[in-house]
Amino acid sequence: MAAELMDGKRVAAETLEHARRRVGRIVDRTGVTPCLATVLVGADPASVTYTQMKRKRCEGVGMKSMKVELPEATTTEQLVAEIVRLGKDDLVHGILLQHPSPPHVDERAAFEAIPVAKDVDGVTFGSFAHMWFGEAGFASCTPGGIVRLLDAYSVEIEGRHAVVIGRSAILGKPMAGLLLDRNATVTICHSRTQHLGGVVQQADIVVAAVGKPRFVQGDWIKPGAVVMDAGYNEGNVGDVDFDAAAEVASLITPVPGGVGPMTIATLIDQTVTGAARQLGVDAAA
Repeated sequence: MAAELMDGKRVAAETLEHARRRVGRIVDRTGVTPCLATVLVGADPASVTYTQMKRKRCEGVGMKSMKVELPEATTTEQLVAEIVRLGKDDLVHGILLQHPSPPHVDERAAFEAIPVAKDVDGVTFGSFAHMWFGEAGFASCTPGGIVRLLDAYSVEIEGRHAVVIGRSAILGKPMAGLLLDRNATVTICHSRTQHLGGVVQQADIVVAAVGKPRFVQGDWIKPGAVVMDAGYNEGNVGDVDFDAAAEVASLITPVPGGVGPMTIATLIDQTVTGAARQLGVDAAA
């Protein structure tokens, strides 16, 4: 049995088209164009590329993109002050701090300066609390994108055993919360999990987020399981041994073209939602 590939590019394009229609509705009703501010400290080449990509997607759905680029030497205090300024700007509806920040910056302090209403990247303590308690808020974008992709392929989450491999604050932990909120039974695995392969073999849904190329072995995958590979490593390979896993899974995300496009699409769609809430309009489309 060969797994069906989950086309993140297609689903992301559909998500962005839906966002474009919602932007049009907001502009028609308020005269205000939703705006995402992207904050970049320093000039790390990968971070520059990522912020450019996000701004391009913004503009592609008719939103405004505010570019805020700060020098490498920017202090935590200066960065926090800039984010507070953006938080008070009524014309800015979402704030994204591109991470990682330079080592001398207290990134958590900077994240916490983002108002929860504008935390469209889902990185603050407030957003995490809203997500964990099933309240209206913004999910971390990669876990949120994974759930959207599962829904697009009509994957039953309720009652299923989901194993999340990785416990980072922006991926593994919020991923577990989102799956739990959808009534999955969730196991979080990490570097100290004993008999990891045996735990993964019990999973109906596997989310790999460890940052190690081809870490998840094909013989760990239960026949018919759904495999979501959130990793991206040098050489365009994910955290799953794709060829071996695809022989036994029912659905699997490729790398690239699976989870990655959904992350940015979720960011854009959540920015539209944030704008609609702040402007007090129904932007359903």
